[in-house]
Amino acid sequence: MKILVTGANGQVGFELVRSLSVFGDVLAPSRTELDLSDEQAVAQYLEDHQPQFIANAAAYTAVDKAEQEPELVDRLNHLLPKQFADYALHSRGSLIHFSSDYVYPGSGDTAYSEESKVGALSEYGRSKWAGDRAVMGSGCNHIILRTSWVYSARGNNFMKTMLRLAAEREQLSIVNDQVGAPTPARLLAQVASLSVRPLLEHELTGVYHVAPRGEASWHGFARAIFDGANAYGETLAVKQVDGIPTSAYPTPAKRPLNSRLNINKIERALKITLPSWQTCLEQTLTEYLDGL
Repeated sequence: MKILVTGANGQVGFELVRSLSVFGDVLAPSRTELDLSDEQAVAQYLEDHQPQFIANAAAYTAVDKAEQEPELVDRLNHLLPKQFADYALHSRGSLIHFSSDYVYPGSGDTAYSEESKVGALSEYGRSKWAGDRAVMGSGCNHIILRTSWVYSARGNNFMKTMLRLAAEREQLSIVNDQVGAPTPARLLAQVASLSVRPLLEHELTGVYHVAPRGEASWHGFARAIFDGANAYGETLAVKQVDGIPTSAYPTPAKRPLNSRLNINKIERALKITLPSWQTCLEQTLTEYLDGL
């Protein structure tokens, strides 16, 4: 089977290339090899290579900058997955697409299910929901894995930013009223690989939430990162970590306060129990610090 992984240089794409390689030949074009913002270039690539399976981890993820670039955001987060879904339908292929907690309004304090009402607060969130709708409405063989707060041992993410700041500053202020589950890219790739066979056999379709068990605020996540780094033997300058409300840290794009995702559906479908976010953090932190 020929497998196309988009966004292969990103956090999730990098892990997908590794986890999906056991199923066939993985195509992982770089940005110079394939401009995903160019509809004709993508169409030509699909025609030339004819992948039977697509894992679309590409996305415009600069949430604040997205407010100023709606056309590019719509292309990458909406029209690109639509293009892949249409191709999968007509080629009788399969598609795994990755979505975001930002499609939800972020209200309340209970976990969102896959059937919860959407209501994106930002250009990024609206574009991701448009992409989800396009895939779901295409009629192709697909699953959508919707997740939250992605990080990994590589790339730019909250964990690595916190470690850098904690090495430089004695005092930090971190938002404490946004709550979700920090999700390592490797966990997403592992769940995606477990989904391949059921998807190909048409036993799995639709939207599934994927995140570790438990919840944390960004402040709580940061404190856990610092505790883990200290336990590993890292020397950090930070001595005080204050919690602040979202209102004290204004950004161009509005963030959801509640990013909790109910993961019962994916656990039942794949007969798995997802790990806690603390276990995931320990593994990811160790991987990153071991590589320094």
